[in-house]
Amino acid sequence: MGERIVTRRRVVTALCLLLAALVLPVGVAGYLTFIRSPDNAPSEVCGAPTDRPAVVAAGASITQGSLGANWVDALQDRPEYAGFRLVNAGINGNTSADLRDRLHTDVVACRPAAVMILVGTNDVRDEVPVTEYEANLATIIDRLREHTTARIALMSLPPLGENLDSELNRRLAGYNAAIEDLATRTDVDHLPVHERMAELLGQRADRPGYAFSFPLALTAATRHYVLGQSWDAIARSGGRELLIDHIHLSDRGASVITELAASWPATADPPF
Repeated sequence: MGERIVTRRRVVTALCLLLAALVLPVGVAGYLTFIRSPDNAPSEVCGAPTDRPAVVAAGASITQGSLGANWVDALQDRPEYAGFRLVNAGINGNTSADLRDRLHTDVVACRPAAVMILVGTNDVRDEVPVTEYEANLATIIDRLREHTTARIALMSLPPLGENLDSELNRRLAGYNAAIEDLATRTDVDHLPVHERMAELLGQRADRPGYAFSFPLALTAATRHYVLGQSWDAIARSGGRELLIDHIHLSDRGASVITELAASWPATADPPF
């Protein structure tokens, strides 16, 4: 009887250790991806004494860069930004309304010399009306101009899935048209992220359509943070080039934004 109890305890212990070995890596990936703040978040950087002007990248998960490649971090190493202090004001899941509501604490408080805005993917997914989305962006621009002297750039939104002819990407086109129109009307810079990515992807019907899911995103995060796979390798394994999970960026996808952003603050005149 005693031997059976010991055996059962050993089996239970082994199962618990096996479960922990499976769950712990996923938990670590989940924390690194969905919970932790980005490096150089406003709460860490803004308000600290510095002689370098701040450049704030404001947006959602594509800007936060904990799921997928981080284009804001990549700018830190670019010579064009050597004299600047980069601030990552991206928050997972944000919409344009969320960014509007936290603008003062996360952007204005940094006294930015320049602000790059990349937000709207979640507006598209949530089917926020384009007029409402554009109004939120207009309010953000108005408040930045009222409270700062920052140069402002609006970035067009990356594709959702790599099939540019999908219904979702056709709907996204309306948001990008609103971004470009607003940039023209308010005389702010427009950085053509979507246009550059579309050039790389081309109009190929065989490219995978939009099929984002939380399990897919968590799997991608686990493969990167636990198994050490590159974001590019994760994208390729799903038949994609620029997106790891139909939303977030591979290394190649992030490099498109990095190149556009790197060429922007280095000149006094809009480069595009």
